[in-house]
Amino acid sequence: MSVSATFRGNLVLLSQCSFCCDIRLQPCLPPSVGYRHLRFSTNSLKIVQNRRSSGKRDIACRVTEPHSEQDGDIEEQKEAHENGKTQSLENSPEQNVSQSLDGEQLNKFEDENLVQNNEQSVDNIEVASGSPLPGVKPQQLEEAIKIPKETIEVLKNQVFGFDTFFITSQDPYEGGVLFKGNLRGQAAKSYEKISRRLQDKFGDEYKLFLLINPEDDKPVAVVVPRSTLQPETAAVPEWLAAGAFGLVTVFTLLLRNVPALQSNLLSTFDNLNLLKDGLPGALVTALILGIHELGHYFAAKDTGVKLGVPYFVPSWQIGSFGAITRIRNIVSNREDLLKVAAAGPIAGFTLGLVLLLLGFFLPPSDGIGTVVDASVFHESFLAGGIAKLLLGNVLKEGTPISVNPLVIWAWAGLLINAINSIPAGELDGGRIAFALWGRKASSRFTAASIVLLGLSSLLNDVAFYWVVLIFFLQRGPIAPLSEEITDPDDKYVALGVTVLLLGLLVCLPYPFPFTDEVLASF
Repeated sequence: MSVSATFRGNLVLLSQCSFCCDIRLQPCLPPSVGYRHLRFSTNSLKIVQNRRSSGKRDIACRVTEPHSEQDGDIEEQKEAHENGKTQSLENSPEQNVSQSLDGEQLNKFEDENLVQNNEQSVDNIEVASGSPLPGVKPQQLEEAIKIPKETIEVLKNQVFGFDTFFITSQDPYEGGVLFKGNLRGQAAKSYEKISRRLQDKFGDEYKLFLLINPEDDKPVAVVVPRSTLQPETAAVPEWLAAGAFGLVTVFTLLLRNVPALQSNLLSTFDNLNLLKDGLPGALVTALILGIHELGHYFAAKDTGVKLGVPYFVPSWQIGSFGAITRIRNIVSNREDLLKVAAAGPIAGFTLGLVLLLLGFFLPPSDGIGTVVDASVFHESFLAGGIAKLLLGNVLKEGTPISVNPLVIWAWAGLLINAINSIPAGELDGGRIAFALWGRKASSRFTAASIVLLGLSSLLNDVAFYWVVLIFFLQRGPIAPLSEEITDPDDKYVALGVTVLLLGLLVCLPYPFPFTDEVLASF
């Protein structure tokens, strides 16, 4: 069988499939070809026309029935003669140049439109409400600080990888980009590798976050320009506002330990000399508060966390609600956050418990001390349990009892620590809950705590003021950590749980009666 016959036979099979095939010429054609009328002939195959349609190069192919070899030779001579005439007309320089330029301009125009449409479609994508960076407020970003597309390609191909985080999709996020994919190996080690590559490629220009997507609870990576993470500046200097709050707190601490002034607040300014009577109690409570803040300070220094100036919140009921301390930089991981959050309450609870025990053991310096009703110890499970254990049958229902005032002062310090240990918002307890169980669990604890405090405020005015304070000042959310996936070490988990339990024991009431079982049987 001859080659030409085989070729013609294949074309006959093609003709049974379709009458026309769409052949798209690739850009490898030389520019001189342009969009000329191409015409080739190989026996029965004739390419008769090149049509421009929707920016694509379409070539209509027509297949005819096979001819004999003699007819084929005659047909080839005719085609050669006709091609000689048509090529002489079509190959004129002016026509070739003009058609080539028109084709190139049209091609360029379509490419520009395609790029512009793609950019508009990307820019119109809005960030979902379930943002994995809830602590970052939306900003109106300039085009200059958004991540270029070339940089995103470098991130995908050279920074991330199969050994760390395999990217499956990406979405725009503020001025940066959110990558979805599969995390490889341990989150902490993968984060370290990705961060090192990011540093090598771009220096400190971009910041990496490895987080849990709240939509599907799967790991995501977020890369944003560091210029979008600049801390907000306050209109009033931080130290000036903190100093004003501190002065008011000193006044309420003194007032808290002078019962004569508490019954009539308006008379305080006429009897300022009485405030000195509240100095010992104010110093003890302030000492517990100071130790609490020092615990935060030393833990933050050890972990590289930067803390702002503490804002002491005044309270005329218990002297102070503690302090609001902002974290001014991005915390590395949940374990570091747990160390900083738990260090303050642990220090405060430790000193408070020591002073409370001393108060029960040491007799009053004046021999009288502070006379209270035994029912007051029902207000705290921890204080009531210790009092029942140490005082025994002396503690009876409806019987006044004289105690060292150190018991009351230390108890106030313990209560302030317990309030700050409530697992809500950006309180110490809220940060501990976030570090222990993650962001989603922390938000649930916050909601439950606010509801319980709201119900308690119907009976207790301290709970009312505290829920208002949380709702307006400490509700959160907690700023994102660099890596939020890795769980803390077990020893720090035990420390955090201890803080939450101590806070609960201080706030819960003591439910058992202070009555000796023998006397009750008569």
